[in-house]
Amino acid sequence: MKKVLFFLLLLAVTVLCVFSQNAKSMTGVIRELSGEVELKRTETSAFIKAKAGDTVAADTIISTGFKSTAIIEIGSSSITVRPLTRLSLAEIQSISDTETLSMKLQTGRVRVDVKPPAGTKANCTVQGPGATASVRGTSFEFDTINLKVNEGRVAFKGGKGMSILVPAGMASSIDADDKAIDPLEAAPERRQSLRGASARSSTPSNGNDHDTDIGLTFTW
Repeated sequence: MKKVLFFLLLLAVTVLCVFSQNAKSMTGVIRELSGEVELKRTETSAFIKAKAGDTVAADTIISTGFKSTAIIEIGSSSITVRPLTRLSLAEIQSISDTETLSMKLQTGRVRVDVKPPAGTKANCTVQGPGATASVRGTSFEFDTINLKVNEGRVAFKGGKGMSILVPAGMASSIDADDKAIDPLEAAPERRQSLRGASARSSTPSNGNDHDTDIGLTFTW
C-alpha cells in the first residue's frame, strides 16, 4: 500500500513539474493610449500614469478616465479599453501552443479581438459582475450587461438560465431575471435600447459622447 501511495505521489509531482515547465508567463504591452490612463501593479499600492510602451502582467489593473482609451496587445489578443473602465488582468500565460488570457471587468466596457495564428489556440475569458464570456478566435464588445459580436460566435450566459450562442452581427443582453435574451430579440432594430441599458448601468456621460458601441457579459 505504501509503495502504491509513493508511486502516485511521485507521478503527481512529475506531472506538476512538466506542467510548470510548459507553462510560461506572458506580458502585454500598451500599444496606444489617449487621455488619462493609469496602471496599478501588484508591487505598488497606488495607481501610476501609464504611457505607450508600458508592459502589463498578470494582476495589473488598468483604469481609464473620461474620453480616455488604451489598446493593449497580449499575445494574439488585442484589448481596447474604453473610457471610464477598470479592468484587471487575472491570468496571462502560455502552455504549449495555447495562450490563456483571463480578465475581470469591474466597470466600463472593452472590445476584445482574439486572432491566434495558424497552429495555435487562444482562450480568452472576460468576467463581469453578472456573467462570464469565453471565446476562441473572435471579436466582441462587452460591458457588464450587453453583448455585441463582431466576428465569430460567443456563448452568452447570465447568472441564471441556459447559455446561448450569439453569432456575428448580433447582440444580446441580460434581462431583469438575470437571463440572457435570445439574440433574435436583440436584432439591429433593438440595439438602440441595448445601448441605453448599457449607458444606464455602466458609465456616466456628459451628453457629448457619441460612441455607439455597446458592451456585453457572457460565458463560453
